[in-house]
Amino acid sequence: MPSAMNKPNGVMKIEEIIHNETPRLLVLHDRGQEDIVRVIADVLGQAYVLVPSLDGAAGQPDNVVIGMDNGKIKKREELRRKGRTTVTTHCIDALDLRDEGVTTYCDYEYLYTEKPFVRRDVARFLGFVLGQIKPHEDLKKKARTTLLSTTFPDVRTALPNLDILSVGADSVELRVDLLQEPTPDSPIMSVPSIKYVGEQVMLLRQRTELPIIFTTRCTKENGRFPMDDPMLFYQYLRKAVQWGCEYIDVELWLPEEIRQKLAAEKGSSRIISAWHDFSGKFKWSSAEAQQLFREGAVYGDIVKMIALSNTTEENYELEYFRSVIQTSYAHPPLSGLNMGSVGQLSRTLNKVFTPITHPLLPMIAAPGQLSAAEINSTLHSMGQMPKLDMYAIGNVRQNGQAMFFEKCLNELSLPHQLLCIERIAPGAIERFISTPTFGGAHINPPLPASASFLPKLSNAATAVGQVDTVVAHSTPSGKLLMGDNSTWKGIRATLTREFVPSAYAGQAALVLASQESQAAAAMFALMSLNIGPIYTIGFQAKGMAASNVHQFRGLDDMKKMEAPFVIISALPAEKSFIVSPLLKHYSSMVKKRESGKVFVDLSNGVRGKGDSVATAASLGWSAYGIADVNAWTTVETLRLLVGQNVPYDFVRLAAGRSLYR
Repeated sequence: MPSAMNKPNGVMKIEEIIHNETPRLLVLHDRGQEDIVRVIADVLGQAYVLVPSLDGAAGQPDNVVIGMDNGKIKKREELRRKGRTTVTTHCIDALDLRDEGVTTYCDYEYLYTEKPFVRRDVARFLGFVLGQIKPHEDLKKKARTTLLSTTFPDVRTALPNLDILSVGADSVELRVDLLQEPTPDSPIMSVPSIKYVGEQVMLLRQRTELPIIFTTRCTKENGRFPMDDPMLFYQYLRKAVQWGCEYIDVELWLPEEIRQKLAAEKGSSRIISAWHDFSGKFKWSSAEAQQLFREGAVYGDIVKMIALSNTTEENYELEYFRSVIQTSYAHPPLSGLNMGSVGQLSRTLNKVFTPITHPLLPMIAAPGQLSAAEINSTLHSMGQMPKLDMYAIGNVRQNGQAMFFEKCLNELSLPHQLLCIERIAPGAIERFISTPTFGGAHINPPLPASASFLPKLSNAATAVGQVDTVVAHSTPSGKLLMGDNSTWKGIRATLTREFVPSAYAGQAALVLASQESQAAAAMFALMSLNIGPIYTIGFQAKGMAASNVHQFRGLDDMKKMEAPFVIISALPAEKSFIVSPLLKHYSSMVKKRESGKVFVDLSNGVRGKGDSVATAASLGWSAYGIADVNAWTTVETLRLLVGQNVPYDFVRLAAGRSLYR
């Protein structure tokens, strides 16, 4: 690993590093469901203790999760005086023991099922509500963002196709007002119960990694919630915050005291301040338009303004209004659209949370909605998305990556051409990237970051010393090429699949490799999680600036080491059998600890004796193979190259087994 990882002050620059305070949780559970406390503690990388009353919480260390039976709460108001984030949990498969009186005094409510139990959902929920996962900050960096507007009366009917529906979407909107709750008295209720809606949110989150937008649309704005009861909106939107929905859609007509209260109580959730006009009389050129934006900006993290258009000219009026807003206000961003067939141009030009539909949805959520593929095709025909040459360089046909990239380009109707090059002649890459039609490249195996033809490198590529992605950014002054590294993000996404990022802070890690370059991306991923100390076997991390990286030189060193929280093997496949004895050795030590056993095997190809991932799983480790890392790396690569989101589950579904060998 190059010395570029070393900074003058001895500190590695990792912009994405986690700097969070130790989570301090009080977890309430239903009778007989205390095991959820253990799972939550494990996901946090913490110990836990069960107490019979709130008095037992006094004096417990900050880094210990406190669990208590919901039914033993005697003075609900004391929940807010414990100085801890309070999460009440309910298993919907068991006897319904939910007490809304208790939930009101809790910060969050986590709903789950016993079968199937989705541990990664626990990690996602906790990571978000504790502020360690920040999807809004990530989406703000994208040039374009979209939301998939679902129209299912029951999300269960969407789940089988959700992976395909989500291709090209950056978030998924749950239209609560379109849900239809079956009841014994009548087949449909006009407004579904909070209990039913909570279970719908739970089911949706279990099946998608996309942020959820919780929307309660009123009758005047093409929805079903009654306008004569504003507090009904507050009750549902407040529950959405407690359920950990990433966004809540708050209609601008609601009384200011309600909007203000939601803004004060939103926690990690973000508010989309929404305004709709179906009269066809609204004018973007009017003084009213700017006034509406200013009102929405008071409590909104995003302002959404949608009007019904009658003429094509109204699209141009909207674009002028959009340019005025962007010039006059740095925050919040505007999502501005015209409904109807003549307003489809505005949907193409809008760049913030453009609602999209999909052919597999039962109906469109609003007149004129387009799919992600239709928007991309229209942008190309307008000259806003020129056809570019995308390169897949190296072992990309053999492992199936080239075929999958091509499949994604077709699914999204992107105009780009994929060119596959298996053998690189000296100087060939320089010629590719200098052409006017060069749109980016995926390179496997990666190039050294010292390549002179890459004028600019990301911090990650510099630190890792390897470039696996070349991104072509369009700027006012021309094309800017950036050498980047996606692999480390794929590894980090794998590590945080079932653990919150802070679970790794200060924990011991063990990394095996034959040489430093094999482990470079893994080491960077670990350091981004603030892990340490890191022990290495088989190589010395010469380029590492961190003082807490140590090389094992013999068996005695290994015996002295504390049980690692995570083991990563970057050994070649034929040497992967070496890992199994280590897993067995440390498994006996980990039993003495309350939480944490993570194993990642980065080897490709035919393995030696035994399967280390299977061995780790049989010993109780959270075990991941190259399949998981490659899938997440592919997700990150596509985001960098074409700016489009392709869900992890779709990658696993559609890429084919060859990608994961």
